[in-house]
Amino acid sequence: MSGVIGMPAPAGLVHGMGKELVVPDWSPLTSAEVHTVLARYPLPGSQREVRAGPGTQPGPAGLALAGDEMITWRSPRPMSAAGLIRRGGADLFVKRHHVRVRTPAQLAVEHAFIGHLRARGIPAPAVLRAFNGATATQHGDFIYEVHELAGGLDLYRDAVSWTPYASLGHTRAAGAALARLHGAADGFAWPARAPAVLTGGCGIIVAADPFAEVAGLADRRPGLAGYLDGRAWPDDLSRHVLPAIRRAAPLLAGLPRQWGHGDWHPSNLTWTSAGPDAVVAGVFDFGLANRTFAVHDLATALERATVSWLDLADPDLTGPDLTGPDPAGPDPAGPDPAGPDLAGPDVGDPGLTGPDGDDLAGPGPGRAEADLDAIDAFLDGYESVRPLTPAEAAALPEVFAVVHVEYALSEVEYFADVVSSPANADLAYDGYLLGHAAWFGGPDGAAVLDHLRRRSVQVPAL
Repeated sequence: MSGVIGMPAPAGLVHGMGKELVVPDWSPLTSAEVHTVLARYPLPGSQREVRAGPGTQPGPAGLALAGDEMITWRSPRPMSAAGLIRRGGADLFVKRHHVRVRTPAQLAVEHAFIGHLRARGIPAPAVLRAFNGATATQHGDFIYEVHELAGGLDLYRDAVSWTPYASLGHTRAAGAALARLHGAADGFAWPARAPAVLTGGCGIIVAADPFAEVAGLADRRPGLAGYLDGRAWPDDLSRHVLPAIRRAAPLLAGLPRQWGHGDWHPSNLTWTSAGPDAVVAGVFDFGLANRTFAVHDLATALERATVSWLDLADPDLTGPDLTGPDPAGPDPAGPDPAGPDLAGPDVGDPGLTGPDGDDLAGPGPGRAEADLDAIDAFLDGYESVRPLTPAEAAALPEVFAVVHVEYALSEVEYFADVVSSPANADLAYDGYLLGHAAWFGGPDGAAVLDHLRRRSVQVPAL
């Protein structure tokens, strides 16, 4: 396809360390497996087809055509197995999760949110229901979901995590599309999702006692607890994360909660054309959707695509200082009287792991820079549809620095306990959880936060 960003992964490989391709943790979908799964679903376009949506009910049973499925593309994303399937003249998207990553009940929440958005005009692909009315089916230890194909061109489907938008036009269009989603999400009143493997949220950064929140999370998540038991995490969080949380939490306290996408980046969007002025045609992958704040979801979108995190793997560039104080500003709450050793533990190489599991570690610390033009373009697009309130604009820079915290811990658990990869768990902890926060405390990150703070004072009072 002309204009596609990124290179297709060779068969049997997925995105892995940095820009390298690796053998996946999860085996790819097979034709026999896909046939077994889709035999539980009506044929697309048939009278028996039932889509997920408000008030839909299962239709009468029917039989799929045996053996007519063809896998036309396999996703290179590493934390599940997925692909495009041609069946009965229609293209479908089938995704397989291990039951320790997603349960049918967890997927049902995502699918209900998709149905809510679709009913309000957001171009998210329909989730198909099986003959029994369920939107997710289980075979052994694996859970499957089936979606219609998103409309438009999937320009970024082969791009690695943290890939920026290809043009400022795409960036503005993505910002406007996110604002429309936030408007449509209003009224979806389901409670926030409980913390789990590979989920994001805001519970830690809004907690009155972030340490107690992390400790309570570990008590409920034995896999995470097993990893944190070997780390000086209270010292680490005190040094790199807590000052930013203390800046963000008071500014979030007065904002309304609402659902958001949770993982808004170029490869979760489709486009009207391959041109630089294309607009968003479709939105998919709601696996990290949760009830947070509009500004939290907005900060996630900026974090995903406007900072060159991959450059932190470049040993020829100077990376964030993980030994000094927080240059982004003093902790407004003051020092902890019984605080940890300010020298802190050795946090190691500040490599990064991406939102889809792509490890961004390199042979030494590098230097990431933010694209301020892209940040402004995204926010300009967003505010052309949904202007930020002064309170949201003030909160955005402070949330930006810690928006990753809860997902990073869930990624630590995934690597440590689900796929048994101690090295990647260390990267998720040292590089993603601590490394991102440390970067925002360095000169390059501080410049981004100052830019957003200056922008926030230009927002007119409502």
